Amino acid sequence: MGKKPTKDVLDEIWRKYVDTRSEAIKEEIVGLFLPLVRYVVGRMSIVIPPGLSQDDLLSFGAMGLLDAIDRYDPSRGVSFNTFAFSRIRGAILDELRRYDWLSRGARDKIQRLEKAIAEMNEQGLKANDEMLMEKLQMDEKELRWLYELMSRSYVVSLDEVISLDEGDVERSALVPDTSPNPEEYMEAMEDCDTLKGALEKLEEREQLVLSLYYYEGLTFKEIGEVLGVTESRVSQIHGKALAMLKTLLGK
Repeated sequence: MGKKPTKDVLDEIWRKYVDTRSEAIKEEIVGLFLPLVRYVVGRMSIVIPPGLSQDDLLSFGAMGLLDAIDRYDPSRGVSFNTFAFSRIRGAILDELRRYDWLSRGARDKIQRLEKAIAEMNEQGLKANDEMLMEKLQMDEKELRWLYELMSRSYVVSLDEVISLDEGDVERSALVPDTSPNPEEYMEAMEDCDTLKGALEKLEEREQLVLSLYYYEGLTFKEIGEVLGVTESRVSQIHGKALAMLKTLLGK
């Protein structure tokens, strides 16, 4: 394996690519950053749908890497790793959205749970496990199984919103393809405020799990070690939090 180039060498590679758009230089950049694709795939706690493999996820991620290389502007002062991470992850999620691996029965149960949470929210009630078990006629084991199923099946990307010193903005606004007009900027800020408001309505542990997973980049296993619970339990908390967010945001 070749030695990783220094920052000065890498900066020069990017300068030449921006100036020439040389396919040979692009291939060199791809080779340098393919490990980032493997890293992103390894950090995603998702179930691979039937008919797909880990190699397919790597292929989807590689397409995101190519897109990131084409769109990256070194003059904006943002590292390529930071810029490419969300592009790679987004490309994988976009492809996974094309596959629906849940059985009809499982999807019906998820929809029933989402409906129950939405109805409680409309009534001004904060849905808890006891209330949901009573309403849905489920025991704790079945409800937790459903949370975990939701966690593994929801394809979301909360990391499209990141925190900056000046406030929360969409990641795409950090390195935009074109400068947003005032109306687009205000709409993005309103979306961020809506998300923040919904997050604040979650239980403290649910907020923590989402923060550690989407913002700190920890895996479910690592979060479990932090909280002193199993990886499966983290997945359940994650699933419930996403179900709550989905209804609160009206998605």
